[in-house]
Amino acid sequence: QVQLVESGGGLVQPGGSLKLSCAASGSMSSIADMGWYRQAIGQARELVATITSGGSGLYLDSVKGRFTISRDNAKNTVHLQMNSLKPEDTAVYYCNANVNPHGYYYINVWGKGTLVTVSS
Repeated sequence: QVQLVESGGGLVQPGGSLKLSCAASGSMSSIADMGWYRQAIGQARELVATITSGGSGLYLDSVKGRFTISRDNAKNTVHLQMNSLKPEDTAVYYCNANVNPHGYYYINVWGKGTLVTVSS
């Protein structure tokens, strides 16, 4: 069974930085796109950033220039470097990946989330 485990959340002051990490474990043949979503209280979950296996990234407009997504294919990890954080970035951040467990088809897997709070 494939699992995604996030780490790196916490409390940070406005203007500060945090780096989120997500590690995939379990039986995997390959991983396609990996990404980060977030969900603030009372709001829908939204895509923050996604990255292909080749390293091409896409970002939510409001985080462009502040957040950087990266991945290490050898370690099955994806990271989100968040700089110049704003209170409106406060949310639970979820890791997501399209994983091929056995070489036949891809399944979509979610992590349990890590809380990021931006507050003074």
